[in-house]
Amino acid sequence: MAGKSPRPPFPLSRALAAFSLVGALGACQALSGDGDGGPTPGPTGADSAGDPYVPGDGNGGYDVQHYRLKLAITPRDARELDGTAEITARATQPLSRFDLDLADLNVSSVTVDGRAAQQRHDGEELVVTPERPLERGATFTTVVRYSGRPKTINDPQLGTYGWVRTSDGVFVACQPSGAHTWFPSNDHPSDKATFDFEITVPDGLTAIANGLPDRMPQGQEPGRPTPTTTPAPTTGTPGVVPASQRRSTTTTWRVREPMATYLATVNVGRFAIRTGRTPSGVPVLSAVDPALPSVSLAEFHDRNTRVTEELAKLFGPYPFGSTGGLVDNAAVNFALETQTRPVYGAFGADHTIIAHELAHQWFGDSVSVSRWQDIWLNEGFATYAEWIWGERIGLRTVQQQFDERYQDPGNTDLWNVPPGNPGRNEMFGSSVYERGGMTLHMLRKKVGDAKFFDILRTWARERRHGTGTTPQFVEVAERVSGQQLDAFFKAWLFDRGRPAL
Repeated sequence: MAGKSPRPPFPLSRALAAFSLVGALGACQALSGDGDGGPTPGPTGADSAGDPYVPGDGNGGYDVQHYRLKLAITPRDARELDGTAEITARATQPLSRFDLDLADLNVSSVTVDGRAAQQRHDGEELVVTPERPLERGATFTTVVRYSGRPKTINDPQLGTYGWVRTSDGVFVACQPSGAHTWFPSNDHPSDKATFDFEITVPDGLTAIANGLPDRMPQGQEPGRPTPTTTPAPTTGTPGVVPASQRRSTTTTWRVREPMATYLATVNVGRFAIRTGRTPSGVPVLSAVDPALPSVSLAEFHDRNTRVTEELAKLFGPYPFGSTGGLVDNAAVNFALETQTRPVYGAFGADHTIIAHELAHQWFGDSVSVSRWQDIWLNEGFATYAEWIWGERIGLRTVQQQFDERYQDPGNTDLWNVPPGNPGRNEMFGSSVYERGGMTLHMLRKKVGDAKFFDILRTWARERRHGTGTTPQFVEVAERVSGQQLDAFFKAWLFDRGRPAL
């Protein structure tokens, strides 16, 4: 997203790994009923991933393999969304009951492996009890039919995100907890899955999601009004077309590589669209709302193509089957790295913001965090790519970006918040982005250019389509560089105060 000491007794990476292991063992004990205050003993999936940065998000007891979402979206209707979610998962423990995350939508039915299941809502949890208990290791399919009007999230610390309505449709950007406002899921980045979307919208509108479509959407040509094909009403309220008489268009999109739920997007509206390929052959799809005359589709598409190609030379092969972006007339002040196709609000997308979001395709999307504490692995890396790109196009150098920040010792937002564990309220604060980027610059100076970019490429290659943590990145940096870096990372990621140069 773009918007905004003494040496330990043993290496930091080992210390953090040991801490993570102890935490994991504690979680296992809680799930089995051996720990105080854990879930009820027995074959019941946990109702949370246990991540304190996003309390209640995620669930335990299963690993989702694939989401197939069939969505009918009618913007501005009282019943704006009709959905069927087919969720294929593998049980990681015996399950007599499990939870899905789903907020403020009406569920009409749930089946598990074709048999009707009991279901009830408990806050933002959809609690499912299959007719037959599931054995550990079993692959099972849950089908949820639901409908309603998804709510936009307005969080005091994190701002507005999720299902955001626009003048002609919907803009969807879900980091960190917005996915379960529009589809039932295991809504935590530690559980990634492949996706299929089948999206039906009224004629005259276009739906654009992640991945590749079965056929390229026919968007509005720049400068030409979108034709209206909806028939005039014959009965009922003047000017209102009954749902049964509305014409519609259905498109399908497929994401073949695993994707975190918060990176899923469905955008509906009127769009001018351009398609093509990078010089290396990666399909590119770029879309712009024609209501934004200040945003050039040609320039946006060219930048998406060029940045994707050039970043691959730095970070290794592009990790997905398509790239591009979408600029919508949405009243948000951020962009989000939705997988394969970042989305941008009405402010547009300049060179460096595009570089930031496309760098996330490697760092954040292909290699995702398994806990939100490590978000600097997403945002610090994308910020550093943004600085590199700015230097390439003649803006400030990376060193100037670093110096400008380091020379301000009174910047408490930067120096008093450790980016390696910033806390929920600061997970999108300047320390995560800027001090995270500064950490990478200092690592580059410490190990040299060749080793530095080898570290980044190794991280992207070894964790491709998976997840990673800070201790795991430290291990890669030490292994590739041949240096012990525990004190370095402790100072830049975990200590308060400005580190010494």
